[in-house]
Amino acid sequence: MSTFVFPARTATAEIELGTTLQPRFGPDGLIPCITCDHVTNEVLMFAFMNAEALAHTIKTGRATYWSRSRQKLWVKGEESGNAQLVKELLVDCDQDVVQLKVENVGGAACHNGFKSCFYRKLAAGARPDDPASLKLEFAARRIFDPATVYAKKPGAA
Repeated sequence: MSTFVFPARTATAEIELGTTLQPRFGPDGLIPCITCDHVTNEVLMFAFMNAEALAHTIKTGRATYWSRSRQKLWVKGEESGNAQLVKELLVDCDQDVVQLKVENVGGAACHNGFKSCFYRKLAAGARPDDPASLKLEFAARRIFDPATVYAKKPGAA
């Protein structure tokens, strides 16, 4: 984890109504991050940041997350070219969630090739007492083919 330290959290009034960034990272060192299109406000993705990812995002203006599966920093678009340029960084009332408003360069935020990671919706008629009725429908079209974009390069491990 990072050695970068944000200002210590103070009194509730300062956290909720003050003007100092005092993010609350969970016991795992992570803070949830909701990323939206800066023009349409469409939710593009949900990810986590550690202190280093948040600091890197602030410093570079490029959305940077902590990959829980790979256990490393992940600058959005470093592989796919579908970068996220931060236009605004917001925090919720108690500073335990970050929201990024971004320019979604390349048009796709999802590694499955869609504009948003939220590309499926629950079909009409779904009932929690009937597992067979819990069907998903596609609500968007693919922007790119992930097999092409993420193809291993010759000689790459």
